[in-house]
Amino acid sequence: MIVYFSGTGNSRYAAALLADKLGDDLVDAGQGMKEGKKADFYSEKPWVFVSPTYAWQLPRVFESYIRNGIFDGNRKVYFVMTCGQDIGKPEKTLRELCRVKGLVYQGVLGVVMPENYIAMFSVPAADEAAGIIQDARPVLEAGAEAIRREEPFPSRNPGPLDRLKSGLLNGAFYPMFVKAKAFRATDACNGCGACEKACPMNNIVMEEKQPLWGKDCTHCMACICGCPKEAIEYGRKSKGKPRYQCPKYEG
Repeated sequence: MIVYFSGTGNSRYAAALLADKLGDDLVDAGQGMKEGKKADFYSEKPWVFVSPTYAWQLPRVFESYIRNGIFDGNRKVYFVMTCGQDIGKPEKTLRELCRVKGLVYQGVLGVVMPENYIAMFSVPAADEAAGIIQDARPVLEAGAEAIRREEPFPSRNPGPLDRLKSGLLNGAFYPMFVKAKAFRATDACNGCGACEKACPMNNIVMEEKQPLWGKDCTHCMACICGCPKEAIEYGRKSKGKPRYQCPKYEG
């Protein structure tokens, strides 16, 4: 079973491709979070957890979803982490999560996808993004073949900088940057509520047809990148930047 978390669609695309190649079931963890449903699943096939990379680790909300859920059946588990550049060195955290859950760690696969974190970076133009997605396909297909054979993913050799990224920098990232107070709706907002529906944390409420953000943001960028009117800004950091949503996997 393939369980994924995705804000702007990169990890959804990766998960859908893997599900297609493996003939496996697909579960949207973000929807489960939104509905307040605890994970309770059984799979005869290996587990595959697909997510973005947040500061060179699993998103904490996704780690918590796995940690607090029930995943019965096959004990092997693979991690697939999409990223804008690299995944750092998340292995220690992933192995510990597997130990707690009684799962057998089969490795982690880093998959470069278009940058989407417009609270800090610029996203690629449409043609460049399409090329990045196309380059990711053979990486995912090779990953699917390893999962099919129930063989571990190829081992990685991260260096000291990667350990720093996934350790100290990850620890500093959340308290310093993961905040919702800079989000605001512009005059272009028509009150459609798409941002409220997209938020997996139920952190957005509509009042008088205007979105208001709470304090439970995970910086998935689903609201700002999914707004059909591009009527959401993140302070000054998002001004003038194109929005990004990954197209759905079509086979």
